[in-house]
Amino acid sequence: MHLRDYRTSILLGITFTILLSTFWFMPQLAFIIFLSLLLQLLLLPAVDRLNQKLPRAIAAGFVLTVFIGVGFLLLGLVSSSFVPTFSRFITDFPQITEKFQNLPLLQESEFLHSELGNVWAEIKSTGITALKSSLQLLLSLFSKVIDFVIILFVTFYLLKDGEEIKQYLVTRFPQRDTGRVLKLFNNILSALRTYICSQLVICCITATIVFLYFTMRSLPYASVFATVSGIAEFIPVLGPTVASVFGILLTATVDPLIALQTAGFYLLLTQINHNLVYPTLIGKSLNLHPIAIILGIILGGELLGATGMFLAVPFIVICKLVIEDIYENRLLQKKIKRESRWLAKNSNEAQK
Repeated sequence: MHLRDYRTSILLGITFTILLSTFWFMPQLAFIIFLSLLLQLLLLPAVDRLNQKLPRAIAAGFVLTVFIGVGFLLLGLVSSSFVPTFSRFITDFPQITEKFQNLPLLQESEFLHSELGNVWAEIKSTGITALKSSLQLLLSLFSKVIDFVIILFVTFYLLKDGEEIKQYLVTRFPQRDTGRVLKLFNNILSALRTYICSQLVICCITATIVFLYFTMRSLPYASVFATVSGIAEFIPVLGPTVASVFGILLTATVDPLIALQTAGFYLLLTQINHNLVYPTLIGKSLNLHPIAIILGIILGGELLGATGMFLAVPFIVICKLVIEDIYENRLLQKKIKRESRWLAKNSNEAQK
């Protein structure tokens, strides 16, 4: 094996390993760049269409400004309902845990009462602090004005000069493989765009449906459950499961029969999302096995906490596409060598 035949594959492996490792060594910088990239992929189609009539810079600035305005409008609408409900939920949480511990099913089963009682005792002692910390974390995100401004500037320049940046990066690889590297970059960007757009759609759909269900059933904390269910969709497989259990357990404190109905609702919603909505939005473009997703989310959580769980699937997608490209190139090199030996053999036989 000649290393020069696999020089591009080696460079690709090293490059993406270094890029992904920045999330461990420089998480803040890497997270800003990655969020900017996802935002650029989300807004790129609108900028491309507007660029047909306006200069690229003006189109990028206009689309980004509209996005910011719509974002703040939606944030204001959601906050007007979520913040008061969330505050009430924090206040009522000790009473909710007591109601759960006094459910007839737990009272009749000594084992369930003992084990779940211990669990809920811990939740009761730490729940208020955790929920308040979550609210403080949410508020602290808005206080990071500098990071927010940096993300907007990086997104603007990616929208404006993204194609030139991509072409420059491609030329850093051996010239004979520029087409291959460009195709790989385009596949990665296309897969990430498909992922982020589909996740936003499924997040909004899930949050809306959960909110309508809890509102029509006159169940408390509708906006809290809707927000939790929507955000949980950004952590595939595990996120919706945890959100469903959270909703079922807390509705059990209202009425066990309603909890059973809520379990059926979440089961139906999950099945529709994963068997109808996800295939329609994503199709076979990602083609990730649930086991790979689950293990990736667990590993991401161990390394980077909640940020790692959120970024697990995009990381897996990038690694999958890079590995597939390297593997396909290796097969191609073997095929070329076999054909070269076959041609050489036939040529020698013809000369004899």
